[in-house]
Amino acid sequence: MNKYELVYVIDAALEDEARKAVIDRFNGMIEQNGGKVLKVDEWGKRRLAYPINYKTEGYYLLVNFESEATLPREIERNMQIAETILRYLIVKVEEKRSNVKPRPVRVAPEAPEAAAEAQPEAPAAPADAE
Repeated sequence: MNKYELVYVIDAALEDEARKAVIDRFNGMIEQNGGKVLKVDEWGKRRLAYPINYKTEGYYLLVNFESEATLPREIERNMQIAETILRYLIVKVEEKRSNVKPRPVRVAPEAPEAAAEAQPEAPAAPADAE
């Protein structure tokens, strides 16, 4: 099973009961299709960066869930149909790899003072002849 993050914006004009029904609908969709909701983080009502359908505020949610690879497409299809959803984004969360070794840090071979001493001096400029 893959891990995903779903961020979506619900129309802020909805009442609390209707908003709760929308949230339960999409969480239920994840559960019904064999997924597992790990965390639901309600960010609340916020001002949009730009108007969407003449609306300037939205109710933001972040949902972390696990599911098979086919479920995110089904969720996107349903969110596109729903008129109460202003925007949505589903991103697959990559897990950290523990077997990857960190790259060694390169250190300069010499200190700057030693490097300056090792360089030959530049030839002196010729004096102006009169």
